[in-house]
Amino acid sequence: MSRPTSKPFATQGSSTQRRERSLVPVGMATILPHTAQRVRHLEETLMTSLGRWGYREIIPPTFEYLDVLSAGLEPDVIEKCYQFADRTTGRILLLRPDVTAQIARIVAMGMVGRSMPLRLCYRTTVFRYEPEHAGRDREIFQVGAELIGLDDVATDGEIIALMVECLKQLGLPAFKISLGHVGFFKALLAKSGMSMDGQKRAEQAAARKDLPRLEEILSSERVPGKQARAILEAPGLYGRDEVIERGRVLAGRDRQLRATLDRLTQVYRLLVSAGMRDHLLLDLGEFRGFDYYDGVVFDVFAAGVGCELGGGGRYNHLIGRFGRDLPSTGFAFDVDRLFRAMECLEGGLPRSRVDFLIAAPVARSDRLFQVSQMLRNAGFRVVQRVARATGSTGIRSLVEEGRAQGASVVAILAGTRVAPDEALIVAASSEVLRQPGFNKMVGKRVKVKDLPSLLAVVPEGIMSSAIKADASARSVRT
Repeated sequence: MSRPTSKPFATQGSSTQRRERSLVPVGMATILPHTAQRVRHLEETLMTSLGRWGYREIIPPTFEYLDVLSAGLEPDVIEKCYQFADRTTGRILLLRPDVTAQIARIVAMGMVGRSMPLRLCYRTTVFRYEPEHAGRDREIFQVGAELIGLDDVATDGEIIALMVECLKQLGLPAFKISLGHVGFFKALLAKSGMSMDGQKRAEQAAARKDLPRLEEILSSERVPGKQARAILEAPGLYGRDEVIERGRVLAGRDRQLRATLDRLTQVYRLLVSAGMRDHLLLDLGEFRGFDYYDGVVFDVFAAGVGCELGGGGRYNHLIGRFGRDLPSTGFAFDVDRLFRAMECLEGGLPRSRVDFLIAAPVARSDRLFQVSQMLRNAGFRVVQRVARATGSTGIRSLVEEGRAQGASVVAILAGTRVAPDEALIVAASSEVLRQPGFNKMVGKRVKVKDLPSLLAVVPEGIMSSAIKADASARSVRT
């Protein structure tokens, strides 16, 4: 998910960063506990949203045979794969470089049934070699969805609306979706008479919005002036309805070009009618990083992150490379980039939090386990602690530990005049203390059976959001 020296979960301090750099492979992730919980909350929120739309989770294998999966991978992706020999068969294995190609292979083999459409989702990691100076991750955490077996405007609209819903469920208020159709620019290039190699290089330049490089390629390919001007103009066409209007001027009477604009227009209008206009921008130079995309495509951007958070599009012929042609569309989020976008918000992601820190002396260890388990069964996050001292010094130590853990309530199952069925409340978080009547509870004894009710009155947002996410995820999986 991150390079330890540059991402939000990195350990701070230059000396520590230098040590990590020598101990952890560049581009690989070390996610520490306080961040890991927040990342899992983000993933669970996404997976819960996908489940509500009828998408079922699939877990693809970590390794694939090169001679099998290569049918769905471009040569430049294969070059970035981690490859090694299978000791059993001698065949070359790949460490998963792309989930969509894997799902295409799985679907083509009929492993998830032949009833269409299929709605699949996943959370997994892909691995691609990147030179150290490129500044990119080699380990990429992804959450994504694929809709397989349908090819119509409503399906294109569903997958984009689903992505919007996921971002809203995360609480990301401001984001933009760059919406285009790869067929438009590809048709312009094919119409120009360029060589296949020239077209490929031109696509790569357009994807980077590198107009000087694109102009250089067109010149070397001797593309006529009028056609060259149209090709150079297309990557800069982004905005709203005026983009379609200008695109139709460039398309002229060419049926293929006009067909791509018609499909893009229909998808755009469908999403606008669903209230998503403020999140949409049309971009006739929009490209994805894989050649298998052949229809409507999109990327999503947010403030504070200088690259796309994710994206996707239609790939009607990828599954056919494995023997069974099926129209499909989908998207994937880069979890690390989503995490950074959430960090830029004022509230950010929910922090790691403990609801109860429960302590007891060694002699009451059995009671400590019973009470802690009772609270966990009620859905609370509990840390249990055997206290060596229960006097004033021991209690101060527990209060400090509770503060470090972010505990809402700290209680001890011992003390003067504390009965076996009681607990002494020794500390509470500022949010809890603000609740009516709770500020008088600190220093008081309560019945153990009443401990859950202490947090039951806490309003939305005070109790750990991660617990609620866990509960929602369990209900979806069940």
